[in-house]
Amino acid sequence: MTIAEVQEKILKIKRERGICVLAHSYQAREILEVADHTGDSYRLAVAAAGDKKGTAVMCGVRFMAETVKLLSPEKTVYLANADAGCPMADGLSGERLRAAKEKYPECAVVCYINTTAEVKTLSDVCVTSSSAVKIIRAMSETEILFVPDCNLGAYVARQVPEKTVRLISGGCPIHAAVSASDVKAARAAHPGAMLLVHPECVPDVTDAADYVGSTSGIYDRAADSDGKEFIIGTEISIAEHLQYACPDKKFYPLTKKLMCHNMKLTTLMDLYHCVSGAGAGEEISIAPEVAAPARRCIDEMIRLGGK
Repeated sequence: MTIAEVQEKILKIKRERGICVLAHSYQAREILEVADHTGDSYRLAVAAAGDKKGTAVMCGVRFMAETVKLLSPEKTVYLANADAGCPMADGLSGERLRAAKEKYPECAVVCYINTTAEVKTLSDVCVTSSSAVKIIRAMSETEILFVPDCNLGAYVARQVPEKTVRLISGGCPIHAAVSASDVKAARAAHPGAMLLVHPECVPDVTDAADYVGSTSGIYDRAADSDGKEFIIGTEISIAEHLQYACPDKKFYPLTKKLMCHNMKLTTLMDLYHCVSGAGAGEEISIAPEVAAPARRCIDEMIRLGGK
């Protein structure tokens, strides 16, 4: 089958079976084209909750599918490729967080959404990269333990100096691999281009950027800007997607190191086999004793104005 033929079959099957396809922004173009909803992890979970279809298939990584299940426990939720994980989320176990809480008992625990359901059960509030500064600023607590991304945590700490933000080692190995020398090389290759980077990058990179924001924030800033050239400091697929959306502009990946292999695991054929019931993918289940406390920290984010 050609890509177009597979896409047509997926569109037909999901209509017939009442399936909502969710695709994270880092997915391949051919997957985004057949998705019902695209965007960041939390945006996808909210979109799924508002979708009337009873089944959702996540084209992304495991913690994203878990978040969909937490917000829509009544839905049947699948991860299109069962091997698609997140090194950041997998790098922080519940045991390690319990030890950190014992070390810093005075701290409220703020967890990035890129965490497992187990870690969310041990956290006071969840945040996204776009809401982290706003939420921590709005919290009554002044002592914060931020997990698991120490680069995002350091960025937040600089924006909210009135709070004490404690960190433990961890984060996105893809964003963390970008260096100041990569910025220098990209600036030299594309003088005049605006540099937009994700806050999961190291401080030397975020400090050198013209804009720091979430994946959706980077996309929207580039699309809405009057500028014509942009260096994109997040997963390499975003530069590609922006080229389709804004053909009159030019987009350059900050470095070829910005490629998430876990995001690239999911293929169009994985999605096809999952929606057709051919045994691909994995149904996500979360025990009630885990789901309830994990959902509470997301609800607290919403209460404090996060979205």
